[in-house]
Amino acid sequence: MNTCEHEYGNGVSQLGSLVARFLLGGLTGAATMLLLAPQSGKKTRAGIEKKGNQLRKQFVKTVEETTAQVRTKARQITGDVAEQAGDLQQRGQDAIDEQRDHLGDSLKDLGKTVHT
Repeated sequence: MNTCEHEYGNGVSQLGSLVARFLLGGLTGAATMLLLAPQSGKKTRAGIEKKGNQLRKQFVKTVEETTAQVRTKARQITGDVAEQAGDLQQRGQDAIDEQRDHLGDSLKDLGKTVHT
């Protein structure tokens, strides 16, 4: 597992797990309400509709918050990757420059050897 997956992978999977648990809890609550409702059918249906609307609003809010968190993490990961890529590019350029200088020195030494 690379560093990015290790640092960020758990946060995204935890958000998905949170949404799944939220849905399961909402469905469980609705089913329990149906089974234990001591009211008439009309009142029960009205209560279920009201509770369903509340759950829908909560779900939409949770999804929006989760989406915002995922976007924030994605921007953070993108920034980190860009920074690491820049660092790697600079290290590569430094290595090339060092080898070029070393090769130049070696050619100078070879030229001195040939002339003597």
